[in-house]
Amino acid sequence: MRKHPVLLGLILLVMISVVLYVLFYRAGAYSGGRSGQTFSLSDKIGVVPVEGIISDSREISDNIDTFANDHSITAVVLRIDSPGGGVAASQEIYEAVKELKKKKKVVVSMGSVAASGGLLIACAADKIVANPGTITGSISAIMQFANVEELFKKIGIKASVVKSGQYKDIGSPLREMTPEEKHIIQELVDDIFNQFVDVIVENRKLTREQVIAIADGRVFTGRKAKELGLVDHLGDLSAAAKLASELSGKDGKYDL
Repeated sequence: MRKHPVLLGLILLVMISVVLYVLFYRAGAYSGGRSGQTFSLSDKIGVVPVEGIISDSREISDNIDTFANDHSITAVVLRIDSPGGGVAASQEIYEAVKELKKKKKVVVSMGSVAASGGLLIACAADKIVANPGTITGSISAIMQFANVEELFKKIGIKASVVKSGQYKDIGSPLREMTPEEKHIIQELVDDIFNQFVDVIVENRKLTREQVIAIADGRVFTGRKAKELGLVDHLGDLSAAAKLASELSGKDGKYDL
């Protein structure tokens, strides 16, 4: 029997509608794209990715503020996959998380790496969850300067500097630093380092002596970090989301 074209068209339209509904429903499990998203949960959990080198805080801080003011979000997970980066940017995100924590529970989920500035940010959360093989730590500060003076001599290039102050060209690649300049830079690095240590002591409930003993730039696995008190639990992103739900007084059930 020959199929009626109108009936066939209606059937196809219904099938296409069902497929589109399923696709958009699945896509609705997330919102905000790469820089901010939410799980579609019975208890809605906001997820803020912190990825790559931390050079600017604005986008991440904006996402944190959005979730802080979203009443449909019961808790927030920070998914950190970063080796660190700029000191000031890391500190700004840390402060944004501290403000968020006044309104909602915050759990950090450490990915492949959450070191240096990534660890500093993590310390602001209520709890930190890492994979056993996560690379974290690197509690340290560093400034590096290149010196091309000898290279310039070999190719016959000379440099002249006119400056308004004795230390205006400190760290210049055109000459070796003086002992006084190295002392100034060392004081700067030490101050940044001590600020980092202060954050860990305050938030991880470790003594300063305990932190200093491991704050020499070395990195740790997530499992070792848990032994040292830098991490609370071992688990993946799902475990962090469940913990965030439980901390907010919910049952921890959700669908990814």
